[in-house]
Amino acid sequence: MSLNTWKLRLIFWGTAIIIGATAALFAIASSFSDGLYHRLYDNSPALAYILTPVGLAFIAWLTKHFFKGTEGSGIPQAIAALSMKDSALRATVLSIRIAIGKIVLTCLGLMCGASIGREGPTVHVGASLMYSVRHYFPLRSRDMHRALILAGGAAGISAAFNTPLAGILFAIEEMSRKFEEKTSGVLIIAVVLAGVTAVAFLGDYTYFGSSSTQLPYTPLAWLVVIVCGVVGGLSGGLFSQTLIYSTRRIAPVVRRYPVSIAFTCGLLLSLLGMLSGGHTYGTGYEEAKHLVTGSGEAGLAFPLLKMLATVISYLSGIPGGIFAPSLSVGAGLGADLAALFTSLPMQALVMLGMVSYFTGVVQTPITAFVIVMEMTDSSSMMLPLMATALIAKSVSHLVCPRPIYQALADAYMAKTAVEKTK
Repeated sequence: MSLNTWKLRLIFWGTAIIIGATAALFAIASSFSDGLYHRLYDNSPALAYILTPVGLAFIAWLTKHFFKGTEGSGIPQAIAALSMKDSALRATVLSIRIAIGKIVLTCLGLMCGASIGREGPTVHVGASLMYSVRHYFPLRSRDMHRALILAGGAAGISAAFNTPLAGILFAIEEMSRKFEEKTSGVLIIAVVLAGVTAVAFLGDYTYFGSSSTQLPYTPLAWLVVIVCGVVGGLSGGLFSQTLIYSTRRIAPVVRRYPVSIAFTCGLLLSLLGMLSGGHTYGTGYEEAKHLVTGSGEAGLAFPLLKMLATVISYLSGIPGGIFAPSLSVGAGLGADLAALFTSLPMQALVMLGMVSYFTGVVQTPITAFVIVMEMTDSSSMMLPLMATALIAKSVSHLVCPRPIYQALADAYMAKTAVEKTK
């Protein structure tokens, strides 16, 4: 009941509310930016093709000169910050400047047609905002600093997807890889406050709308669960391994020629955009939503082309996440498999594809099936989603032994150590 304790609580609660409001505004801004590019593509495809390489090159220049530390998803930086002992070094990846840059540059990337999402960046923003609490109230405990970063990341993912349970699980399963009792209350309070605030701005919604589809408990249905788990896990694992390997190989070149690399990646994205009829641009949210609700289709080649577009966008070095694009790739895989199993509901296979591919990418099966279940309001699919996620995790681990965010965090720590010695 001490005055200092209550001051800390009020600052912490206020920051959680700010994270929720920021995540909501980020969602609105990114949706507007994504829509703006697609409208440009519909009205003037040639201009859209030119904008992508030029825009990505400009964003890479801004990142290098004004917002260093904002590149990529942001989740690897948040994970790396948990292991950093040097507070000055941690401040280079978690700060108000980083949070602002992450939002602005991610929106610019979407406005230029990059295949990126805002959900990973929202985790980075949430961790940065929550970590800034230490400026207003001295916290010398390293455990408390870790708790702030975890709470901020969890609050960010909760507010980004309107999935509070998934926010808690993501912080435990991905960011910390263990559960710390002393930080559990901090996590839950941050998630609740940020989630409630985001709902106040955006309304009570499900990310991909509601789906009442069910998968009958028949031998064929369980065969499909196995097939989806294997295909999605293998595809997601290959995507992660490709991204990890390519990032390591191209990193020295990106550091020397960031603008040229981004411009080249932009040209490749324009080529993929031509081949896909514009479906590979942006988050992939609309394509996934249409497949989940059964109101549209994306084409047989969509998953492969979207996967390539996401790899290229990440390698360009601009800020942007892989959550939403991965979910759209998974939805496309499920739709393709539905063509082979026509006696089963296509929407059910779309959701199985989403959870299997997403699990294959991030290797967090509990978070994956909970996040898909919460995003589609489909609790009736819980058991098939859970089984698919567990199969996908096992298959993915065979081709990508080190989870993608952990591997990218290790690479970021190694790069930071090299730069520190110079």
